[in-house]
Amino acid sequence: MANATASVQRVRSIAGSPTSVQRVAIPRETVLLIVGGAVGLVFWVIGFLCDRGTLSLVLRPGEPTGVNVAIDFFVIGLICLIAPYGFAMTAKLRRISKIEERLPDFLRDVAEAGRFGMTLPDAIVVASTGRYGLLTDEIKKMASQLEWGVPVATALALFEERVPTPLVQRVVSIVTRANEAGGNVADVLTMVARDTREAQLSDASRRISMLTYVTVIYISFFVFLVTIYIMAAVFLPQMIKAGESIACSSLSGAGGVSLQYAFVPVLFLAFLVAVIVHAVGDGVMAGVLYNGRIAEGLQHATIMLSVGWLIMRFVVPVLTVKTSCGG
Repeated sequence: MANATASVQRVRSIAGSPTSVQRVAIPRETVLLIVGGAVGLVFWVIGFLCDRGTLSLVLRPGEPTGVNVAIDFFVIGLICLIAPYGFAMTAKLRRISKIEERLPDFLRDVAEAGRFGMTLPDAIVVASTGRYGLLTDEIKKMASQLEWGVPVATALALFEERVPTPLVQRVVSIVTRANEAGGNVADVLTMVARDTREAQLSDASRRISMLTYVTVIYISFFVFLVTIYIMAAVFLPQMIKAGESIACSSLSGAGGVSLQYAFVPVLFLAFLVAVIVHAVGDGVMAGVLYNGRIAEGLQHATIMLSVGWLIMRFVVPVLTVKTSCGG
């Protein structure tokens, strides 16, 4: 009896009964974005205080507080902001993509059932017994709604709300209008299934062609990191040594030879900022090129930013400059 009461309440809620209570739930991705932003703000405040000298937190032992430490906490805060949302949103979009992948098969089965004289609701219920991967659960929900007497237009609209993609919206709109207009709905479903499959094949072909550009972006970013490492490990130390030798020799002085080696640490700081900017920009560009979505770009940006920051701060050698000839 309790199960029957729960089922009736569920049907009333699905059908939009006035007695039902509508609850608006915040998407999980939005919650992660808000929480990540709050955590990131904490790290940014810590970095600002370290830059001002109020705090003395360092991530690299033996390093004084300053701009480098502030950048460290800025990067960590930025990762906290974009990583949870980027990975969660990408997982959601990929799940929706897998659901859409079997949509043409479902439409084709519904069309075949309709050719035997079944109405659209009956054809959907019959087709729901098939296996359509991740789409199966959504189809079974829609079939259960139809069996409980929910109008087919409402059931399709609820399916569209659960899978809010342009492809599903277009399919639901066409099928709903065809059912309201009457006539041979099976032919319309067959045509929609064919067009949907062609759109999916075209999108898959575009992603394959764009994969080359994404690979080039990753390769160019890591080549940039290797170039910085070689400069910091080989070229810039020799430049500092030569500048210190000249400064402590008789060649220096008024009208003598000088080498501005004191600006080398500033140059390294510019490299660090360049890596951060390239990581975020290249990552977002990679996601937009591959899938046309910024959310997936945030995933690539997180990977590039994490690897680039770790290499720059913990792999690339630290460059120091002597302040005096005897130091």
